[in-house]
Amino acid sequence: MNEVIDTLTEHRSIRKYKKDPLTEQQIMTIIKAAQSAPTWGNGQQVSIIGVQDPDKKRKLAELTGGQSWIAEAPLFLLFTIDYYRARQVLQDKGHDLGSAENVELLLIGSTDVGLNMGFAIAAAESMGLGIVPIGAVRRDSQTVIDMFELPEHVFPVSGLVIGYPDDTPDLKPRLPLESFYHTEKYNADQLPYSQQYDKEFAEYVAKRSQGAAQKNWSDTLVAYYSGAGNLRTADVLRKQGFKYK
Repeated sequence: MNEVIDTLTEHRSIRKYKKDPLTEQQIMTIIKAAQSAPTWGNGQQVSIIGVQDPDKKRKLAELTGGQSWIAEAPLFLLFTIDYYRARQVLQDKGHDLGSAENVELLLIGSTDVGLNMGFAIAAAESMGLGIVPIGAVRRDSQTVIDMFELPEHVFPVSGLVIGYPDDTPDLKPRLPLESFYHTEKYNADQLPYSQQYDKEFAEYVAKRSQGAAQKNWSDTLVAYYSGAGNLRTADVLRKQGFKYK
């Protein structure tokens, strides 16, 4: 294939980092790559906040449920949906951000965040750096908003830890392509594939944890989705001006 494909298909999440700092050139290369991602309507409705301050990283590690790698790695990037800029432009033109009442804005912004983060990940990994995304910044999104003084119509979606790997885990197994990629129509008969994948995933977890953890993919889904989830997110979104219907 080529180096780009090799970088993408060799992705793995890193949760142990060396203390070596990143250069400003490395950081800006990653940021410029992220900004080059496609964006809906050229609205560019994403902002990234770079965090290197040790105290802030320790606080983020606590807020996200004790994810120590946030504090250990030299760089944390906070990816936010950002309609603050758009609102300012609209106000200058004599309009309001009426679309803030449409849930479509959240889908657009979240999609753009995913694209920007994907480009940042590819750039970082192409330089031999390790990464791990942190969705748990929404675990206490109001505190994150206060920490970084996010204005109205800006909301934290995800974070990205970046640094030099101090560990190289095996590649995590993925669902079979038959369950992931559908041709011409959706294939609803996926359960047999998931059952086989459960076995592969359980073997991976047992090996990576040296037998300390025993769970399969289905267990993970149950833990994530059997409850109501984080009910505070909707309230905080409304406080930030996303009064969607």
